Amino acid sequence: MKTQAISVQPQAASKAASRPNACWRFLSKLFREKRLGAIGAVVAVVFLFVGLFADVLAPYGMNEVDMGARLQAPSWAHPFGTDNLGRDLLSRCMYGAQISVIIGLTVAAISTVISALIGIISGYFGGKVDLVIQRFVDAWMSFPGLVMLIVVASVFGAGITQIVFTLGLLIGIGGSRIVRSAVVSVREDMYIHAAKSIGASAPRILWRHVLPNVIPPLIVLFTSSVGTAILAESGLSFLGLGVPPPHPTWGGMLSGNGRTYMLQGPWLALAPGICLTLVVYAINVFGDALRDMLDPRMRGSR
Repeated sequence: MKTQAISVQPQAASKAASRPNACWRFLSKLFREKRLGAIGAVVAVVFLFVGLFADVLAPYGMNEVDMGARLQAPSWAHPFGTDNLGRDLLSRCMYGAQISVIIGLTVAAISTVISALIGIISGYFGGKVDLVIQRFVDAWMSFPGLVMLIVVASVFGAGITQIVFTLGLLIGIGGSRIVRSAVVSVREDMYIHAAKSIGASAPRILWRHVLPNVIPPLIVLFTSSVGTAILAESGLSFLGLGVPPPHPTWGGMLSGNGRTYMLQGPWLALAPGICLTLVVYAINVFGDALRDMLDPRMRGSR
């Protein structure tokens, strides 16, 4: 018995030591085979880092006013220029990344969990369960998303919490159809029938066999949801229904000063617009690369 106890420890230690090596091999493969996706990952991480540490990295305060520097073009002192109140646009874009990163990642996490729960249950059990769930999904998707967002913002007020949960429900319930279609194709595979024949319970089959095989579409849903959530929040802020002032958002910067003084200072619209375009594009290409690398059906192809 002592010999067996001693032999288990080296195996556990070797497994723990192999995890960093596996992560390193995955990263090296990403940069070697999916260069565009790797660049997108770097850009997304940079925006995440800037958003989390905007208080330290921003050269000026997010609402620091300097009336002597109104509508100044990009310069060494203000790389992105200033707005009509003399506020530094680079600092405001950094603080705006906080809202975009928080909303994008939180909405993507909530919507992916909702899509996985609804899609897996509906696709695996089928029959009346699938019929009832899909009719509810069809009825939900028939309502315009923008109208529902406006109604929620009008009733409960504008705020991050309202935006996050509303976008999470809107994106998650609609995305469940993609997960369902993947589960329908998986449930007829031989290993599912083999698991049923040996008496495996439905929760075990769903957790051990169905969920790992629908990870690739879930990854795509997660990454696309991040970009969709950021664009939706920017659209709401553009309409004045997003995160209320004084905290700057990219959509609010495009709507207010960016639209009013765009002819006098084009950088007012270019700075938040470029940030919005870069982060959404970077997350999408990184998600596609990640899907290609994690999909078992595409591991042998380049």
